[in-house]
Amino acid sequence: MDLCISCSPFTRFPNLRTCSQHARQFNALSLLPPFSGEGYTCPVNLQSDALIRAAAFGISLGLLTLLEFLRPKRPAERGNILRWTSNVGNSFLNTFILRFLLPIVPALMAIHAAERGIGICNIFSLPMTLEVVVSIMALDLVIYFQHRMFHRFGILWRFHRMHHTDRYLDATTALRFHIVEIALSLFIKTGVIFLLGSSFTAVVLFEIILNSAAMFNHANLSLPRKLDRLLRFFLVTPDMHFVHHSRKPREMNSNFGFSLSWWDLLFGTYTEEPQEGNPGMKPGLNGFDDPKFAVLPGMLFIPFLQPLKKEFK
Repeated sequence: MDLCISCSPFTRFPNLRTCSQHARQFNALSLLPPFSGEGYTCPVNLQSDALIRAAAFGISLGLLTLLEFLRPKRPAERGNILRWTSNVGNSFLNTFILRFLLPIVPALMAIHAAERGIGICNIFSLPMTLEVVVSIMALDLVIYFQHRMFHRFGILWRFHRMHHTDRYLDATTALRFHIVEIALSLFIKTGVIFLLGSSFTAVVLFEIILNSAAMFNHANLSLPRKLDRLLRFFLVTPDMHFVHHSRKPREMNSNFGFSLSWWDLLFGTYTEEPQEGNPGMKPGLNGFDDPKFAVLPGMLFIPFLQPLKKEFK
């Protein structure tokens, strides 16, 4: 579908009546109060938002998969194709289910906040560039603390540990999240977007950056050491995040960032290298080395198994 008649790709606020018609096409209008604003323009319609994010996802995954083939950090393991297809399949399953249960909620919340003038960025009328930067950084910080929360509380860890049971990290590990965790994260992000008054543009850019960064820092990619150290000043690199997938509690509970490395450095959760060294560290989770947990449908039942004490030993 083309842009709204009233759209400009460089303007911030949506024509809510036009965008509400697009929301109806997604069966999502019931999620918001009636629109009443006039005279706004929107950066892109809701269906185009989904297409843009899907294209960014496909390009990022394809490019990183190619780079993993050309410059792998670790050799491929036996049965890796089945694990790879299960991780990708899990992502498509999550997308399919959430498409009908929780359609485009963050984008709609951004539209609603703009229409009502709700949120910090709208109250202070921040310039668009500044608003986008503030929103992306604030949302990334929230994801950092959300990640820590999923490690801290047992009921949340049950769902997050599905991600940590992957014994071979590559770009598809970033797709290995339980649907309950994805849904909870969606609600948290939506609430923050409402409080910030983040624009539609900022929300779309953040989602693209977050998904691309997550695939990058999980990638089985060998970067020159000097480049890795340089990137770590502001980005989470594959070697940096690899430490987080250690079986050792101290290392597992460090390097929580997904996009920006600053949060781990600022809040004291940064670990430079695993104790065994990067080549010697074996990712995964104690008690979940059975091959059935590496693939569908076995991985989906991990949250409902009794927690094992040896998980953290």
